[in-house]
Amino acid sequence: MAFPIHRPRRLRRSAVLRDMVRETALAPSDFIYPLFVVEGRDVRRPITSMPGIFNLSLEHAVAEAKQAKALGVPSVILFGIPDHKDARGTQGYARDGIVQRAIRAVKEAVPDMQVIADVCLCEYTDHGHCGVIEGGHVANDATLPLLAQMAVTCAQAGADIIAPSDMMDGRVLALRKALDEGGQAEVPILSYAVKYASGFYGPFREAAQSTPQFGDRRGYQMDPGNAREALHELAQDLAEGADMVMVKPALSYLDIIHRVKERCDVPVAAYNVSGEYAMLKAAAQNGWVDGERVMMEVLTSIKRAGADLIVTYHALEAAKLL
Repeated sequence: MAFPIHRPRRLRRSAVLRDMVRETALAPSDFIYPLFVVEGRDVRRPITSMPGIFNLSLEHAVAEAKQAKALGVPSVILFGIPDHKDARGTQGYARDGIVQRAIRAVKEAVPDMQVIADVCLCEYTDHGHCGVIEGGHVANDATLPLLAQMAVTCAQAGADIIAPSDMMDGRVLALRKALDEGGQAEVPILSYAVKYASGFYGPFREAAQSTPQFGDRRGYQMDPGNAREALHELAQDLAEGADMVMVKPALSYLDIIHRVKERCDVPVAAYNVSGEYAMLKAAAQNGWVDGERVMMEVLTSIKRAGADLIVTYHALEAAKLL
């Protein structure tokens, strides 16, 4: 064709026209808002590395959930930080544990809020690892029954979705079996199917007080250089009964999100993690970037890559703009 026939700029001439032809559009319903819940009353403790995010006691967590719902954000994911931690993370699966009480409180106050329970032991163990330690290493099979107990107690507390993030082999099947046998067959599993051993988790570990006391998590989380392995992890979790899957982190793994979306027919979530949030906030506070514009660009890129749902600390701020 001769050059003047096709001029792509014709469809960029106005904001209305750009909106009409936009291929990827964000909505508040795309977002899942993380909440860090702690013991005590009237606690709203700033997380220094995550401006605008707090450790919250139950009443403040409920208030945040109400605000999210009012802005059109349909779901929260809860992380509990107990006062007492031990080697086996017993407060993670206690019926009256902090996350179980948080689930009940949010569901009572906002019944139609979808509450996701993150299932992992790292916030509850005194060593900061995601499972039981045997011989100086995280013992995969010994950890599964504890994760299964946590899944059941969270579902019994009212969690709408169970989200295992521990990266133990076989945990989706173990949780599915425990939920079914515990009368929770209707509760779906959102598996952190593809979770990399990432340096972007640093601020989260401050928020959740879950920094490993020795070693690191590279023995069970995925190596950042691997892509085919992600598809293997995906296939295994789907075979074990995962109803939805997640890729974590998001920004450095947009290619993985895309591959996962192409490979499976279940909903795909991506976790816009704490380090990604912190970097953007720091750059914005220093005047190096337009914070709101870059935030929306980041979230759009995650959805454009293939994510149906986005776990993000930007949820409320982005929902207000939308």
